[in-house]
Amino acid sequence: MGESMTSKPAIQPAFLTLTPGLFVLLWSTGFIGAKLGLPYVEPLTFLLIRFAFVISLLLALAFALRRPWPHVPLHWLHIGVAGALLHGGYLSGVFLSIHAGMPAGVVALIVGIQPLLTAFLSASMVGERVSSRQWAGLVLGFGGVALVVGNKLGIDGISGAGLAFSVLALFSITLGTLYQKRFCAELDLWSGSVIQFAAAALVLLPFALAFETRRVTWSGEFVFALAWLVLVLSLGAISLLHLLIRRGAATRVSALFYLTPPTTAVMAWLAFGEQLGWMAYAGMAVAAVGVAIAVRK
Repeated sequence: MGESMTSKPAIQPAFLTLTPGLFVLLWSTGFIGAKLGLPYVEPLTFLLIRFAFVISLLLALAFALRRPWPHVPLHWLHIGVAGALLHGGYLSGVFLSIHAGMPAGVVALIVGIQPLLTAFLSASMVGERVSSRQWAGLVLGFGGVALVVGNKLGIDGISGAGLAFSVLALFSITLGTLYQKRFCAELDLWSGSVIQFAAAALVLLPFALAFETRRVTWSGEFVFALAWLVLVLSLGAISLLHLLIRRGAATRVSALFYLTPPTTAVMAWLAFGEQLGWMAYAGMAVAAVGVAIAVRK
């Protein structure tokens, strides 16, 4: 028996090996897309337009690929709750924070606490035990994130509403990740995503109708930002996130989010010419080491 167990291939397919890095790269473009698109549309209206395109594409794919749909109403409810948290709560929190004038570094730092919060809650919600080594990696990763964004923090733009929206994003993606890990283990990628984005849209629609004008300036930059967020973020990155949640422990998956602020900082430097100081580079290295420690099996 021992002979047969050791003879099984231990190397994952190349795609699965590259999935974490690809996810971080794609997910990090979210702030860039928001920065490009928000000057032309209000945040919740932006998200609803994005969700409408995503739902249409995913629905067509689900029927074309003949994907299964949940047979039990309770499964629909669980998938919808996870979607409302992962897509509705998190994205609206981030977009509303930026729209309220919060510095991107402050938003990134607040959302960057997610791995620590996930580790704290994972024992009670999904039964995962977090080792002392993983705690050390998580804390080290948070320290790296703080170094990256710390030299950009300031009091300008910080408001009670902006902080509240950032905390909403933090708790939404943390609880959404854990909820999906516990209750949506058999989630089909295509049909399940349709349900999730539809639930997120239903949650945001009343707020957009009540508090926004829903006017859109259809500029070239807005169309590009919308297309990028629909195709690359909502289809590409979210699909990879589902795959990572299904295949990896919640704490290890959430630790990858520590790499998002440093990666976003590099993209902002390339796209907008934002300069990085030595502290930012040091923080990137510290965050990478922390993630390596936390995700190590």
